[in-house]
Formats: sequence, C-alpha cells, structure tokens
Amino acid sequence: MRTRPLKVALLGCGVVGSEVARIMTTHADDLAARIGAPVELAGVAVRRPDKVREGIARELITTDATALVKRGDIDVVVEVIGGIEPARSLITTAFEHGASVVSANKALLAQDGADLHAAAEAHGKDLYYEAAVAGAIPLIRPLRESLAGDKVNRVLGIVNGTTNFILDKMDTTGAGYQEALDEATALGYAEADPTADVEGFDAAAKAAILAGIAFHTRVRLDDVYREGMTEVTAADFASAKEMGCTIKLLAICERAEDGQSVTARVHPAMIPLTHPLASVRGAYNAVFVESDASGQLMFYGPGAGGAPTASAVLGDLVAVCRNRLSGTTGPGESAYAALPVSGMGEVVTRYHISLDVADKPGVLAQVATVFADHDVSIDTVRQQGKDGEASLVVVTHRASDAALGGTVEALRKLDTVRGVASIMRVEGE
Repeated sequence: MRTRPLKVALLGCGVVGSEVARIMTTHADDLAARIGAPVELAGVAVRRPDKVREGIARELITTDATALVKRGDIDVVVEVIGGIEPARSLITTAFEHGASVVSANKALLAQDGADLHAAAEAHGKDLYYEAAVAGAIPLIRPLRESLAGDKVNRVLGIVNGTTNFILDKMDTTGAGYQEALDEATALGYAEADPTADVEGFDAAAKAAILAGIAFHTRVRLDDVYREGMTEVTAADFASAKEMGCTIKLLAICERAEDGQSVTARVHPAMIPLTHPLASVRGAYNAVFVESDASGQLMFYGPGAGGAPTASAVLGDLVAVCRNRLSGTTGPGESAYAALPVSGMGEVVTRYHISLDVADKPGVLAQVATVFADHDVSIDTVRQQGKDGEASLVVVTHRASDAALGGTVEALRKLDTVRGVASIMRVEGE
C-alpha cells in the first residue's frame, strides 16, 4: 500500500458534509485498504467557522473555499454545498488545479453538466456524482457502466422522499395535503420552504441527469416538463382507489416509440397497485428501469438524509481515488446519440379527468363528442349526480398530451361543464 495519503478537500459541512467527514475518520483504515492508500481530510470549507464540528480539527476549517481548491496538493474535492454559484466556479477551479471532483449537486449538474464534463475532460480529471440522484441508491453508476452495453428505453421513478412521504400519508390515512405536509415538516422530511420538493424542481433536476445518462443525450433542466403535487386532493386518491391505483410524484424519462427522440417529465400520476412503485412507502425512493436486454430493473432505498447521501459520496470518493492511483479516469459524459428532446405535447399516455357538470340529459353525449373530435378515445366513464349537479369521471385510452390539452380546452367551453376538477395521467400499465 502506498503510504503517502491522498488529500481530500471538503466543500460544505452541513448534514451531508459532516457525515462524509465522520465516515472518513471512523472508517479510515477500511477506506485505505479498499483504495490502496490512506485518504486524508486536508481542509473543510464552511460559511460559519465558529460552529463546533465534532471530530474535525479546527485547523482544517476555512472560509476561503477558493484558496482551498487552489492549493495544488489536493487530489479530490468533495462538493456538497449545493446551488449554482459558487459551486460551479469552485469545481472548475478544482479541475484547473489538478483535483478530481465528487459532487452531490443535482441542480448544478442538471443545468451545467455538459460544461462541467468538458472541463473535467480537458484537464484529465474525474467528475463523479452518484449522490446527486436518489441518495444512497446505486443508480448513476449502474446506468452509465453496468448498462453501458444495453439500450435503456424508459426510466420511471420516485426520486424525492419528501413528496413520497406526503402522498403516502394522504393515501394511507386520508389526510389532506396541508396536514400531510405539516407532519412531514415536523418530522424533518420537509424544509421550512418545501417549494423545491412539492413543486417538482428537485425531481426535475434528477430527471434531467437520469435522462442524459440513460439516453446518451444532453438533457438540461429546461428540457424537463414539471408539474407539482400541491393540487392533489383526497378526492383524487378516492378516484385512484376505485381504479385500483395510488398516486405518486413520478420522474419519467423515455424514448419515443420510433426511438428518434426522448422526453423527460415530472408530475403526479396514478399507477396501478400491482406496479412495484406503488408499494414504495414513506420517504423512500425507487427507480424502475426498462431496457432491451435486461428487461425491468428496480433500484430501491433511502433517497435522502445525511448518512445515506454520504454513503454515495464515499463510494464515489473510493472510485476516484483508485483512478488517481492508477493514473486513469472513469467514464465521462456520453452524449453521442444527441437525440432531440421533445416537448410534453408529444408524450403519449392515459388520462383520468374529473369534470363537474350539470345533471341533465345529453351531457354525457356532449362530453363524448368533444373527446371524439380531438381523437381521444374513452375507456371508461363514471357519473354521479345529485341536486342538479354531477361529477363525471372519464378515463381515456392512450393519447398525446397535446390532444388531451385540446380536449380539455374544448370541454371548458361547454355550457354544461361547470369546471374541470382534476386531470391526472395514468402511468405504469
């Protein structure tokens, strides 16, 4: 074993960063044996230097992250500060000064992954980011290495633990959205401002990363259709149960049927209770991968939290350190396919539409005519009426999102339709 240690700079020492530092210290001998050389925590960049950080020597703490990554003797920079800047500048500076990078920064990778990969390649360094998607679940490496010889057609997953906890509570207890969110906040699953989670921004960034790797195509955050889950109601869950379904916030990345384009989207959807994702409870994550040769694969586990995310970071750290010792680099960006990313209008799926209508003869015929005029085929219809008002639930066969949008717009213009209560896609069938 080489005796000179590999030096690691840690950018950020919050929930994840502190766990990375703890594991590096408590498992130092095991890590050295696995890598073939000791690893040494050479510096920790933080915003609040006076905060007590158990197990980290005070002389390692600095507020000058730029100086730390410019030292020249750093082998690997671990970036867990999040956000776009200063993370982007620090990572590119690290490459310029001879360090490889391990990052958990999904937002930055979704926005600027191509540029970061290019910078890593230009300087002959590694960029690893297993922890950016689904916490401790091994997903990035299987997609870009284990399935490198296969053709992935679809990635369907629950990639945000906060939203899954909320929807699971609504499903199992009958709680409303706000009640379930309050419980998630009290338990520490939801941030004080949960917007990034419940509006789908977090999941959309992960979908961009997954789609890019799965389809060998550059997919940016702006390419991902995003719809939050704040409008999901107890009535939606009741309708889902009548169909033998539940509701999940899903990240869906898929090839078009002709294989000539891809789409990436995040939105609530009904999925059959028979689908493996339906049984994913609490704050857990799971990703379902469909490929030509391997068929269907499912990756499941804790998708967030300090220790699980740190586990993924340390896995990358071991891999990058091994590469440093052997003088090689791991796989970089694979975007050779360069498939066009289609908009949401091209997506084809089934739909569940709930309408508030007048309870009088001829309404169903009018509604059916609108669906037919827009080439959207109806699978089932359920109607309940009382005191001159009625609820009409229509479940369609597969149709394009553009056709469904035109249908809904026309339905809203009917005098007999008093409102479109909800529209939800039906996936996983």
